[in-house]
Amino acid sequence: MQVMNEADHANIAAAIREAESRTSGEIYAVLARRSDSYFFVAGFMVACGILFAAVLVAVAAHWFWYTITLPVFGLAILSALVTALLVLRLLPDLHMWLVPKHIRYRRAHLNASQQFLARNVHLTTKRTGVLLFVSLAERYAEVVADAGINAKVAQQEWNDIVAILIDHAGRDELPGGFLKAIKKAGLLLEEHFPVRPGDINELDDHLVEL
Repeated sequence: MQVMNEADHANIAAAIREAESRTSGEIYAVLARRSDSYFFVAGFMVACGILFAAVLVAVAAHWFWYTITLPVFGLAILSALVTALLVLRLLPDLHMWLVPKHIRYRRAHLNASQQFLARNVHLTTKRTGVLLFVSLAERYAEVVADAGINAKVAQQEWNDIVAILIDHAGRDELPGGFLKAIKKAGLLLEEHFPVRPGDINELDDHLVEL
């Protein structure tokens, strides 16, 4: 199931073509629903929580002179762990609540870098490719620019585009966010990399949904 409809895709493709008509740079857009399943990370966090709770139970049992046999105690821990993992398997939406933000952002950043390479954004003739990336589950956005662009465009310019994407995604207006981000990226590329005779379109002009 796509996040955006056909009209959204058509509008974004047209915006990319319009932006690229005035620059020798290339713009590529990727939208991911999530950048990882996070099952194993969430499972690890749950296991740590269960073990910590087990220690508290053992201390409380000792303090109140309540006897728990080792086999029963071990089976209780195992049962709790298996039940928790089964719940995580059946309810994948719970994973995000258990994964620390820095891990979510790291996985999303890794996905953005992988998409930059997988979509051949790094193979443009003059290294002027730009990837606009959004991962919805992590509430993460990033602009990945090739070496030829980063040498001339300040990071704050890309940060402003990221802010546009995140703001519109948070208001459930992501199509509009991509249109504004593409326009702003196009103006930056036009300023530093104006269109030249013989320039060709090296990347597909559309949004990819993962």
